[in-house]
Amino acid sequence: MRRPSQMMKLLVASFFGVIVGFLMGITFPTLTLTKMNLPSTLFPSIDLAYIEDKYSDLSRKRLFSSWSSTKSSKPKNDIPDPPYTYNDTKIWVPSNPRGAERLPPDIVTPESDLYLRRLWGDPNEDLKTKQRYLVTFTVGYGQRKNIDAALKKFSDNFTIMLFHYDGRASEWEEFEWSKRAIHVSIRKQTKWWYAKRFLHPDIVAPYDYIFIWDEDLGVEHFDSEKYLAVVKKHGLEISQPGLEPYEGLTWEMTKKRDDTEVHKHAEERNGWCSDPNLPPCAAFVEIMAPVFSRKAWRCVWHMIQNDLVHGWGLDFAVRKCVQNAHENIGVVDAQWIIHQGVPSLGNQGQQEEGKQPWEGVRERCRREWTMFQDRLDEAEKAYFEASAHNNSSSSRPHR
Repeated sequence: MRRPSQMMKLLVASFFGVIVGFLMGITFPTLTLTKMNLPSTLFPSIDLAYIEDKYSDLSRKRLFSSWSSTKSSKPKNDIPDPPYTYNDTKIWVPSNPRGAERLPPDIVTPESDLYLRRLWGDPNEDLKTKQRYLVTFTVGYGQRKNIDAALKKFSDNFTIMLFHYDGRASEWEEFEWSKRAIHVSIRKQTKWWYAKRFLHPDIVAPYDYIFIWDEDLGVEHFDSEKYLAVVKKHGLEISQPGLEPYEGLTWEMTKKRDDTEVHKHAEERNGWCSDPNLPPCAAFVEIMAPVFSRKAWRCVWHMIQNDLVHGWGLDFAVRKCVQNAHENIGVVDAQWIIHQGVPSLGNQGQQEEGKQPWEGVRERCRREWTMFQDRLDEAEKAYFEASAHNNSSSSRPHR
């Protein structure tokens, strides 16, 4: 048996051990976790919110700091060697898009899309299908029934995008298709203003064809898939459906013909065409219902001027974006539409100096046409003069 003195020593040692353990236990939350060498695999399973609630004096910032310190204790060979370390400014890829030269190419995503995605689940499973085409209408609520009828002519292969010039985007929920459409609402703007700002070629890159249409078009004789089948058959980069009725139409080129599937040339009034292969006798569509291929739109978008919002003059200039334009721009007669001529956008103008709102809008349209043509002429002149100067300089013998 042990002596009483030994028993007393054992009891005292045990007592002090319990006291020390208790004190360490109650002071543990104030210890800095960065001093502890815990395995990094432990932290992903820890509920940080729970720990912070239980030990309120331990900040989340310190927890994440400790997590980072444990991750940094991984073997060095898990981290790429310089100059490819994370956030290393030595990465420089000139072929990346402008401004992204410091990024490794495999992380660069230069294009986007208009596909709607979920807020939950696996991102790879978001899209059951990817639409191949895009149709846009610039609309006011007063034309909702006409737009509803029009969109029933477009298949599920189309992404739908509505530009609302009257600010009433939320009132279209009565239509089932509206729930999957993209709505952009900015008051008193035109479709070319919207197109310049929301249809950048890198945003609409997934779409083979882009329809940029007015709201006052009748589509009783139109089918989107059949239309595109004809477009592809004839290799049209820019096109439009033939128009009816003939009354009130300005150009012979865009009038529907009954004896052909597609036409690319027209006879205009004397003096209107300096060349039979130039607008408005060929290489010409109007701006009310154009359809662009992806390639053509990438060029046309750059031609649209930020301040010339009505787009007048574009129809005479889009040919510059298509090689052999008189062969690759045309009007599809097999699928035609009716121009209803509803002056709804004109009513979005403002009465000034005794002029009605629509009069001010029409006056600006004409002014913009002149301004656009002047800019285009000056730009081409400057280009050819600079080219001639460069060629003459390069041909001079060096002394």
